[in-house]
Amino acid sequence: MISTVALRAGTVTYDVRGTGPPIVMLPSGAHDRSDYDELRRLLPEGVRSIAMDWPGHGDSPEPTQPGSPTAWADVVEEFVEHVAPEGAVVVGSSIGGFSAGRLAARRPELVSGLVCIDAGGFDPPTGSARAFCALMGRPRFLRAIYPRFSARYMQAVSEADRRARECAIRNTRRSATLPYIAGLWAGFAGPEHDLREAAETIAAPTLVVQGKRDPVIPPAAGRRAAELIRGAGLLEVDSGHSPHTSAPEVVAEGICHLLARVPARA
Repeated sequence: MISTVALRAGTVTYDVRGTGPPIVMLPSGAHDRSDYDELRRLLPEGVRSIAMDWPGHGDSPEPTQPGSPTAWADVVEEFVEHVAPEGAVVVGSSIGGFSAGRLAARRPELVSGLVCIDAGGFDPPTGSARAFCALMGRPRFLRAIYPRFSARYMQAVSEADRRARECAIRNTRRSATLPYIAGLWAGFAGPEHDLREAAETIAAPTLVVQGKRDPVIPPAAGRRAAELIRGAGLLEVDSGHSPHTSAPEVVAEGICHLLARVPARA
């Protein structure tokens, strides 16, 4: 079932599959909800998966506000409050993982379980990362480099990887979406993209999923996230930046183990 909801940053499209306790799935920046297609098919019966497209991505119309890490995370807070006001297991990739982690710290009543997939915000940026983020914050540069950059971070081994990469390139070609993605990159090296203090307050059962070959969020950052979040599990996957498209069976198994740790809501 495909639905829409009007948020401050624009209208967001999402789809719902199954019935039962909700699992909200947040894609990476420039990607859309189709990244989770294979993973969703592997989830156990009796759960309701809800996957969204960011403003200006996939089937969502153009954003109505500028992009930044905080702005993208605010989209998630509004969205989860709308689709799962009773709380949900929240799964997020990259900026989706950052946003899910921020939500778990700010609004614990909305997050019954947390899965951060190659998420940023848990390690301070290096000098070279700051310089690269500044360049990626320029729309023309971002559009020109994205085909090569996406090939490097995806480390594609599956058809789902290749589909996800093509989707990301298409989204950086959308004139209204490109500045929204560039604004996100410009903020990556700033203080708003820092979850280190907040991570220590996260109480929800948590799984950190980390690609061993990710050149964007290196394995050490995933290990750091698992150390900062009390009781978090760590699942390292032989993949690039997108373990859920490269190895969905492995990630699905990890999520199933997490679900067993999530307390039933009254």
